[in-house]
Amino acid sequence: MINSKIYKAVYTLSEKLMHASKQKSEKEFDRLYAELKAICIDNENTAKDHPEQWETLADFTENLEVAVTGYEKALEKAIAINSKDHMSSIAYSMATLQVELGRTDEALKNLQEAKISANKIVDKELQREIDELLKKLLAE
Repeated sequence: MINSKIYKAVYTLSEKLMHASKQKSEKEFDRLYAELKAICIDNENTAKDHPEQWETLADFTENLEVAVTGYEKALEKAIAINSKDHMSSIAYSMATLQVELGRTDEALKNLQEAKISANKIVDKELQREIDELLKKLLAE
C-alpha cells in the first residue's frame, strides 16, 4: 500500500501537471515534473517506494521512449508487490506507447500480460480497453 503522504503529494502534483499542461505552461510543467521525479528517486528502494509514483511519472513523461522505460520500472515494482491493478494499468499504458512507437510485438506481449492481471481487478473499463486494443492489434 502506498504511503498516504506520498499518495497525496503524487496526486496533487498530477493535478497540477494536468493544469500546467492545459495552460501550456511549459516552465511550470517542468518544475512540477522535476518535483514528482524527485519524490520517486527519494523513495526508490525504500519502504515508501511504490509503483503508483513511477506510473504517474511515466504518465507525464513527454518523450515516449523514456516513458516506456518509466512504465517498465513501475511494472517491475507492481510485480514485486503483486498489485494486479497496477500491473494491468501499467502494462496497458506501456502497450499504448509501444503501439505509437511501432513496437507491436512488445505491445502485444504487454497487453496479454495486462489481460491476465486484469482478470483479478474490478475496473471493467480497463478490462474492456485492454481487450479492444488486443483485438485490434491481433487483427492487423
